[in-house]
Amino acid sequence: MKNQIFKTDDDSLSVFNSAMNESYHSKFGAITESQSVFIKNGFLTLKKPCERINILEFGFGTGLNVLLTFNEVKNKQIFYKSLELFPLSLDIVISLQYTSDESYRHLESVFLEIHRAAWNSDIAIGNHFILHKSLTDFNDFQTEASFYDLIYFDAFSPETQPALWSEVIFKKLFESLKPEGILVTYSSKGIVKKVLRDAGFLVERLKGPPGKRHVLRALKPSYM
Repeated sequence: MKNQIFKTDDDSLSVFNSAMNESYHSKFGAITESQSVFIKNGFLTLKKPCERINILEFGFGTGLNVLLTFNEVKNKQIFYKSLELFPLSLDIVISLQYTSDESYRHLESVFLEIHRAAWNSDIAIGNHFILHKSLTDFNDFQTEASFYDLIYFDAFSPETQPALWSEVIFKKLFESLKPEGILVTYSSKGIVKKVLRDAGFLVERLKGPPGKRHVLRALKPSYM
């Protein structure tokens, strides 16, 4: 079986992809990891008083990062572009039951909207959130110069997909960020820090969620 659902340590579910021999989230807690890496260290650290925030995600996966970001939206307009080449089936997604958690129960219909949204189109989810799911290979991503405020880099690990954690990819992402834009990722491996720095980022190592000592946040300097 290619995709298998399993329970993580915070009782939220994730998916193990046997073809990649890797899971979509940490076994120590799917929601805990995403909330820590991408929301706490990413979305909630944006300080620019802009009316619209542009977000790019490398790895739509289960849609959990989209859901958690939507939950934090207050009076901001969000444009959220997420890249994915192999979408999960709707049956798998529904089985994950992320909105059965009391904190996200009010988002049940939103989560279904996120997954039923057409690919390769701008789709409004509520009044303040535009979602664009791009059915594409990460290697084919085209630079959008100084467009994004925030990047969630949530690809499979450097061991599994080393080509995606290359200086070539991170240079594209660097160019796509606005000055003072940030990139957050769960991997803090030395090779990841090196390629981020070689691409021009200022790299910060942060405390990780359970099961992970550190994660990374990378800043595009304001003078770029």
